Amino acid sequence: MESSKVQPRLGLVCITTTDAVRYRALTRKRLLQFEETEQKRMLRELYVDNLARLNLALDFCSGRGLQLYRITSSLFPFADDPVGEDVLEEFRGQIGETGRRATNLGIRLVLHPDQFVVLNSDSPQVIANSIKILETHARVMDMLEQPRSNWALIEIHGGKGGRAERLVEVTRNLPEGVRSRIAFENDEYTYSATEILEVCRASGVPMVFDAHHHLVHEKLESYDHESMAEMLSAARETW
Repeated sequence: MESSKVQPRLGLVCITTTDAVRYRALTRKRLLQFEETEQKRMLRELYVDNLARLNLALDFCSGRGLQLYRITSSLFPFADDPVGEDVLEEFRGQIGETGRRATNLGIRLVLHPDQFVVLNSDSPQVIANSIKILETHARVMDMLEQPRSNWALIEIHGGKGGRAERLVEVTRNLPEGVRSRIAFENDEYTYSATEILEVCRASGVPMVFDAHHHLVHEKLESYDHESMAEMLSAARETW
């Protein structure tokens, strides 16, 4: 398909500027003030509330013709901890209903984990923790009954600069539930669009091209710069 014939589809990133789509949060410091039984009660209450808010987000998108929704990475806080893992499992049925609802509404669900996910860190522990976070996000996507494909995208940045080879190596060996959904995005400081494109080609995963990041990284004066169309076309070829 020619690029000129591809029509963009608008989506919503996590929250609105108003209170229409907002989520509750809980700090680790506060959670650890309580015994495990109370921790689970607090998480149950929070998960119920945030799942309801996710459904409100779907209503918001559906009512405005938005066909993509990027779920907040903190939808289910502490779901990568043992106490949170147990509580999350209790909501498998309700989460599945929400995922099916999104599908029926024609809304694509994607995720963008936070900055703590660094797959090419100098620290093996940071890499291990990063993979654990990604596995938790993949588990949520599974519970939402979203496909193990890049349709249910888990999108991250390149991480530590100068370690592209390590990034490719780790990516190739990610668990299937993560690898089947992951994509890399160029950022404004560390990995240029050209660099992240090479990572994507080498690791066999798609590239998400961020035009604003490209503008900043390359110090361009306009989005009309010829490299914008070139990089967009190159990124499309990775899908």
